[in-house]
Amino acid sequence: MTLERKPGGYACVGDPSFDVNAGELCMKGFAAAELLTHPERLLQPLVRRNGALTETTWGDALDVAAEGFRAIGEARGRDAVASFGSGSLTNEKVYLLGKFARLALDTANFDYNGRFCMSSAAAAANRSLGIDRGLPFPLAWIGEADVLLLAGGNPLDTMPPLARYLTKQRERGRTIIVDPRRTSHAATATLHLQTAPGTDAILAHALLHVLIAEHLIDERYIAERTSGFDNVRRDAEREFPERAERRTGVAAGDIRAAARMLAAAERALILTARGVEQHSNGTDCATAYINLALALGLPGRDGSGYGTLTGQGNGQGGREHGQKSDQLPGYGSVSDPADAARVARVWEVEPDRVTRRGMSAAEIFDALGSRIGALFIMGSNPVITAPRTAALREKLARIEHLVVCDFFLSETAAYATVVLPSLQWAEESGTITNLEGRVLLRTAAAAAPEGPRSDLEILQELARRLGVSKLVQSPDPETVFDELRRATAGSRADYSGISYERLRAGEALYWPVPELGHPGTPVLFGKNFPTADGRARFVAVASRLDGEHADAAYPWTLTTGRVREHYLSGTQTRRTARLAAAVSEPVADLHPALAARFGIVDGGYMCIRSRRGSVTLRARVTDTISMETIFTAFHWGGSLTVNDLIGGRLDPHSKMPPFKACAVRIEAAAARRDAPST
Repeated sequence: MTLERKPGGYACVGDPSFDVNAGELCMKGFAAAELLTHPERLLQPLVRRNGALTETTWGDALDVAAEGFRAIGEARGRDAVASFGSGSLTNEKVYLLGKFARLALDTANFDYNGRFCMSSAAAAANRSLGIDRGLPFPLAWIGEADVLLLAGGNPLDTMPPLARYLTKQRERGRTIIVDPRRTSHAATATLHLQTAPGTDAILAHALLHVLIAEHLIDERYIAERTSGFDNVRRDAEREFPERAERRTGVAAGDIRAAARMLAAAERALILTARGVEQHSNGTDCATAYINLALALGLPGRDGSGYGTLTGQGNGQGGREHGQKSDQLPGYGSVSDPADAARVARVWEVEPDRVTRRGMSAAEIFDALGSRIGALFIMGSNPVITAPRTAALREKLARIEHLVVCDFFLSETAAYATVVLPSLQWAEESGTITNLEGRVLLRTAAAAAPEGPRSDLEILQELARRLGVSKLVQSPDPETVFDELRRATAGSRADYSGISYERLRAGEALYWPVPELGHPGTPVLFGKNFPTADGRARFVAVASRLDGEHADAAYPWTLTTGRVREHYLSGTQTRRTARLAAAVSEPVADLHPALAARFGIVDGGYMCIRSRRGSVTLRARVTDTISMETIFTAFHWGGSLTVNDLIGGRLDPHSKMPPFKACAVRIEAAAARRDAPST
């Protein structure tokens, strides 16, 4: 996208010369420029004194922020301070935030909001394929697939620039959609497998059962390029389609038809998204689809493969460069001595400074006020997007020290001790990495207002006050990127051969790029997998239901997601006039039979109650959803905070909360308690 000046501000337009979206933008992209001159933009730092946030100088705000971290670390131990980042930050910020947490805060407890988004897919891909890149092949392959199976995603609404690839694929081939709802994409599919929430692993096992029973698996590929199939075979052979039909709600005949479509295709793609992954067994659900892809011999085959659709602006790069404590830059592991030695050498510290592993995001939030006394948040609004948000609000109201970097006073920033206003995306340069592993340079296009500062500068200044005299040579983005390149040299996500100069020249560089003359790696797995033996691993996973099981007290299942007009917590999109006017509040979708049973009318109100709380929403009665399921979006705060309802156990591998399957009960309601938050 490009930015054009207009009277009173700017306008965003698509760039037709860029091959990924070819000039197309979604409505959020077109509306993004409105935020650059928004009247609610934070321009000066805020410090809480006498119970109220008041404007102050940068020097004062940074001093108060740093002193709070220092005092709590000294009084309660260094791990009593935590950090929480974002998949919307540039690669440079991601890298420096992780370094800041390790060296300046000196804590093991830091994570980011991708833990609630991509973590299950990442864990599954890493253990099965040896590496996590959303798409290990170019986006163009989607449009060229003979058969596309998309499980748990609604990209026509949530990622509209992908529409041209999806339309091309639908015109040339067949599409299989796995989703509890008949979404706009599912409505155009060749086959819609309408699953009950939390049954993805069961369905994938049943599809694999058909392939095995009908001798449609790629035996040669399995023998030459994989390991561990026998254990997976035994599990799949027990999941007859008729048994799966009773558990998933998908007809046995449709299961067989889908498996046969995939097996007959010369070019087949299997893609998963949040509907598969945001469960307490999300890693296993994604793994079950990877097992299916491996049995068909798809990864590494021209035009075929397995991938997952990322959600945030830098969803891929955000999970590569160490802003969570179990990971080092370049997808390094804190458990790998070679990775630790490489990063420690660049940072000029001992390896034990970079290898401490701490709590995950949900665990950090649960520990606020007990083990965690101070929290630093950059570019995220967990008061809306985290699970058990009602409990989180109570903890933030009592926390000793909260510092938030943002450009609006979000629902989370409203609880802060210190708020540090940062620059917006168009006002500074930096790199992001898209879902196909392509590194893109985003150059500054708008004049920055007086007052806000770059996140890189903020990290540098806070580190200096915490005793790290020079966190990085310079907070200039290109300087930070050059250090990132050195820190990732030799890693799985090697950026060492990527430079701003090459990106400015327009080169399409997909990591790994191990040297400056290297052309990049748009396709992975062609010859081997980045595992110890070069083989992909079949991983046996349980074929079970996920989430809170419906019972007599809470007999229905709530699943959550996004709408086309809004993004994540809505901090930006709810402040954009055209988007806020288009969809001003969440609605709850439910089946006509369920609505009639409880006297709920279309456009009226309904109360949804879980074991953790309740929310009253306007109802939308529709036959696009199964009778047992209720769907709503999570972009709003106040009394409309849907994630107040979400809880339950975390995925043991990814620490993902179960956003997609929450047991609830419902009733008709006369009215909502207050107006939508803005």
